[in-house]
Amino acid sequence: MIILGKTQDLTANRETQFGWYLSGPNIPETEGTLDTNEVLLPRALVPEGLKKGDTVRVFVSRDSEDRPVATLDVPPLELGGIARLTVKSVTKIGAFLDWGLAKDLLLPYREQTHTIKEGDSVLVGLYVDKSGRLCATERIYPYLSTEAPYEKGAWVDGLLYEYVPNFGAFVAVDECFSGLIPKKELASEPEAGVTVHARVTKKQPDGKLELSLNDVASRRMDSDGEIILAKLKEAGGFLPFNDKTDPELIKIEFNMSKNAFKRAIGGLYKERKIEITEKGIKTV
Repeated sequence: MIILGKTQDLTANRETQFGWYLSGPNIPETEGTLDTNEVLLPRALVPEGLKKGDTVRVFVSRDSEDRPVATLDVPPLELGGIARLTVKSVTKIGAFLDWGLAKDLLLPYREQTHTIKEGDSVLVGLYVDKSGRLCATERIYPYLSTEAPYEKGAWVDGLLYEYVPNFGAFVAVDECFSGLIPKKELASEPEAGVTVHARVTKKQPDGKLELSLNDVASRRMDSDGEIILAKLKEAGGFLPFNDKTDPELIKIEFNMSKNAFKRAIGGLYKERKIEITEKGIKTV
């Protein structure tokens, strides 16, 4: 069988005026399997001295007329993998990406997770659409590895490739490992396509990483405490906020969650820097 979108070893089967037809081994069907067991290697690409029965390593794609075709050029992206590609043009049907082959790769609008423009570098996976054509997608969750070497507490860099309101922000750690910043860790809706520096808060049994953009709790508490002390100074030493205050009001005033606010004022109280009353907090 011959697989579209894969580099594979095929056998020279018969020669025509157009080139050599190559055939594939007898293997089980998989994604991208063609309904023919022959594919043309155009004459301009045929290695010198090729003869019947020789093995040729080729990549199988489609030509400008959507016919299966073999090439000796190996692109940076295959089925099941991900790679960064450059946007060559943006059209009404999507963006076309340069992947080193004669026919550019289409990134349909429905497979884009953020607005892109000509010249951008995008991280994409490769799939076969319902029409049997190769297309790119920025929805790369299924393509990411769950074998990251990082454990809880490690700081990592990654590409935030998609935001889903019910779950959070999906991140490609090192552009190859699966990570998620849960919704509870986000102060606002993030922008897809940006690089983030995040801390691993948990490594799930399946290998996926949970991440946070915040520092460890003690450092965050110190930082939040400084914000509260500065606000108290500006207000003359008193603020009508305590652990019973509405979370939305705390968010508006201090740009932090109610839990973070409670941790911070608890720390300031233990350090005897503030008093907590029924009406609010005040400096000592």
